Amino acid sequence: MASKAISEQMGVKKVKKKIFSSRDWAGYILSAPLIIGIFGFAIYPMVAALIMSFQRTANSLTGEWVGLSNYTYVLGDSLFWKAVYNTFYMGVLSVVLGVSLSFILATLIHNIPWLRWKNFFKGIYFLPNVVSLVATSILFTLLFNSGQGGILNYFIGFFGFEPVGWFTDPSVAKFSIVLMTLWGMLGYNTIIFIAALTSVPRDLYEAAEVDGANWFKKWLFITIPYLRPIIIFMVIMGTITAMKRFTDVWLIGGTAGNPAGSLMTAVLYIYRNAFFSSEMGVATAASYLLFMMILVLTVSLLLFNRKSNFD
Repeated sequence: MASKAISEQMGVKKVKKKIFSSRDWAGYILSAPLIIGIFGFAIYPMVAALIMSFQRTANSLTGEWVGLSNYTYVLGDSLFWKAVYNTFYMGVLSVVLGVSLSFILATLIHNIPWLRWKNFFKGIYFLPNVVSLVATSILFTLLFNSGQGGILNYFIGFFGFEPVGWFTDPSVAKFSIVLMTLWGMLGYNTIIFIAALTSVPRDLYEAAEVDGANWFKKWLFITIPYLRPIIIFMVIMGTITAMKRFTDVWLIGGTAGNPAGSLMTAVLYIYRNAFFSSEMGVATAASYLLFMMILVLTVSLLLFNRKSNFD
């Protein structure tokens, strides 16, 4: 009361703050197209797909409520688990080999003393990243052709080896996809790691040199621990991308994931049920199961990184 009386005596008037000013409204109006797009093309489809996953929608987008029947069907379908296995197999190999090789390449390029050669190798390794995945799949179909006309089989024939069924042999097809993925992802990962390597303080290397550490110990005990957050980030992004694999396996193996279903992935399984069997309910249920798998993997990696930081 005393402060209020003093304020009135001094002629100070309390100004009531507006909830929305004219500047706020201008911001909302300018951002309205983006907000509408997010709700119309992201949030609404997610909610609609969740509702649809509890319905039987054969040959239509609306159907009767069946509860968890679609989830039960997907979890009991051996083809779904085969697709999940193929997805994890190709994903783990792609992420482990891709992140490891790109980190090694980035280290080698970063240590090149001549700027011109350093930029040259950056451009060479980044070139595959500007090629579309469709063009890459067509290119590797020619490169990995199973007959004598295949470029790779032609060269290994000089050493007396028999032609390899890169995309026709079920035991080799998944690894061939991994090799194709490595060719496309190395450049992007390498550029990211090169940028990260520039942030490592030189003082740490100089102190290690005083203690007699060689280049390998500096790389193992300074570079890798310092860049661990970047490595975890690349692993997470690579894992999410690998779990959503579709375009390359569809172009090479078709909707059946040939040869013998070895290229059937989780997203390809969803695509088959949605657009060939017209079972939108089953497809959306499989989509949410895949979403939960990606969520669990991502959270697990983040918790592992946090626990490592505390340790």
